Amino acid sequence: MSHRSSLTLFDLDETLLPLDSDHAWGEFVIRLGWVDEQAFRRRNDEFFAQYKAGALDIHAYVAFATEPLRERGPEAAAAAHAQFMREVVEPALRPQALALVREHQQRGDAVALVTATNDFVTAPIARSLGIATLIAVRLERGPGGTITGRIAGTPSYREGKVVRVGEWLAESGRGWGDFERISVYSDSPNDLPLLERASDPVATNPSPALEAVARERGWRILRLFEE
Repeated sequence: MSHRSSLTLFDLDETLLPLDSDHAWGEFVIRLGWVDEQAFRRRNDEFFAQYKAGALDIHAYVAFATEPLRERGPEAAAAAHAQFMREVVEPALRPQALALVREHQQRGDAVALVTATNDFVTAPIARSLGIATLIAVRLERGPGGTITGRIAGTPSYREGKVVRVGEWLAESGRGWGDFERISVYSDSPNDLPLLERASDPVATNPSPALEAVARERGWRILRLFEE
């Protein structure tokens, strides 16, 4: 590794996207008529509030969120996701977010998208952002690619993001110490374990809780979606 090398890690929801793709997918499933609107929205909103409070049981959430997919199977799920990309995600892609990603890529940084949202929801989003490396919650899959409702390996949530990035680096014989600069962009205090690993932590569109930490610690604050 060159001693000049840099690592850049981006959170996704409310960081590079001005929405939460996990919660938005839940709302989309309601719109498709796949679930009971009232009951599903109540549970989806409860889990979202728990996430924001740093108290999410991610295993319970994934079991809940993937139930409509498990009932319909891989083909219907893929078709629905293509519609979700067209109608929800692509209109939310912002030039300034894409420009920020390209800036780090053009510098030669090792770049990864590191998200607590599952790989079914986020793999097409990572492609649309032009980011080749996605570290997301891995959904366990059974025969024929069927989603089981369980998580495979360590979930990339809170401290788990640090674990999963470490695993990814180790796969190519690298470690945290191989990088002269480590930039982490996130909006959420859930990502404090990852932000604290950075030489350049950037509170990006920060929640009030993260903004308070960033101001206290002198971290850069970036409001990516303000015109």
